Amino acid sequence: MAQQHLDPTDPRTGSGPGSGPGSESGPRTGPRTGLTTGPTAGPVSAEALAGYLRAQATEFLRALRLHREAGAGAAASEGSVEAALALRRSARRISGSLHTFQTVLDPDWSEAMRPELAWVSGTLALEHACSARLERLLQALHRLSGTAALPAQGPAGAGPAGGPGGPGGSARSSAPAAVAATAGTTTAAPGRGSLTVGAAKAGALLDRQLTLARTRAHSTALQALGSSRFHAVADKVAVLASEVPLTPAAGTADLRPLAGAARERLVDAVAALPLITAGSPYNAEALAHGLSPDPAPHPQDAPWHQVRLLLRLHRYALEVLYRAAAAAEPTAPTTATVPTTVFPTTSPAAPPPDLRLLAAGEALDRHRDASEASAAAAHAARTPRITPATAYALGVLHADQRHEVEAARYAFQRSWQKDVLGSL
Repeated sequence: MAQQHLDPTDPRTGSGPGSGPGSESGPRTGPRTGLTTGPTAGPVSAEALAGYLRAQATEFLRALRLHREAGAGAAASEGSVEAALALRRSARRISGSLHTFQTVLDPDWSEAMRPELAWVSGTLALEHACSARLERLLQALHRLSGTAALPAQGPAGAGPAGGPGGPGGSARSSAPAAVAATAGTTTAAPGRGSLTVGAAKAGALLDRQLTLARTRAHSTALQALGSSRFHAVADKVAVLASEVPLTPAAGTADLRPLAGAARERLVDAVAALPLITAGSPYNAEALAHGLSPDPAPHPQDAPWHQVRLLLRLHRYALEVLYRAAAAAEPTAPTTATVPTTVFPTTSPAAPPPDLRLLAAGEALDRHRDASEASAAAAHAARTPRITPATAYALGVLHADQRHEVEAARYAFQRSWQKDVLGSL
């Protein structure tokens, strides 16, 4: 199922399910400065943004070259997977920076560039999402049916390069067979016989559907990378690596208010979430409308996805400001001292890890993954002519993932209230 790419300017940012009375995360007069606007107190010129965009454009071009050298399709390797991930990271950072600091950039160029970069990032993300979703659902089936753990599998990111026959493909294709083998030999706990029997067929059904979706996403990504549209984007990024189109007024502009506006949008969006409800574990809020016949994704998840996007934009804005501070401080840390798992970028001024924002972002990532996995389970359960045992197993799987959604909301609430807003 395709990932949704939300618009940071969507009016739903400040509203959504649970945004009525009693849904505020706390007093609106609370410590809104808990999210820092940057490591420097002085004005930040647009040259810091220009240097950041040039560095990210260089990373984009380097990742593109590595991807072409590693090959694709049947000749794909793990290097092409990493290169595709690097392409996505650079495209997201460039697009996010164009949105946050759009007033100091050429408006026509910026408005034309942002949707193209979002298209590149979204297209490359689809196959990885299908692979990770299948692995997540099969792991949950094993856990719920009381069978042995899944056999060792390749990384979830192996999908973008190899496709069905690429790296990690054989491991994932054997997972449903492992489900079937263990389901037929494992003694089920009392009252769980129907789930164990249906788990094998449910796993096989999910494997067929998500493998087909992954194959289609793989073909779409290959076509996109070879299209004239992508080549036009790559040409524009190549120009960006040497020349950033700033406005005439950018010479006297200060980037801190723009980064502060990104922070305020994030805080306002979080304030609209039902964090008081999410502060109680097992509140069943995420299970609301779970039996709705509407096949559309849960509308209550959209505001949380929007917060995830705004948190990412805030983090990218901090990267730009940190670059200015690093340029002013000769002893500033470089990427050699920064874990790449936190800020996976090789720009000369990558910020140090902010564990508070990292914990909040990880909780929202788990929320997104569980939400999309539950939607995939619900979609599989609507397959015509499946057995009652299979439908039952898929229903339990859907409920399990909605509980994971609820757990992620609870983790985000604790991280946000205690760590992020409680800082400084």
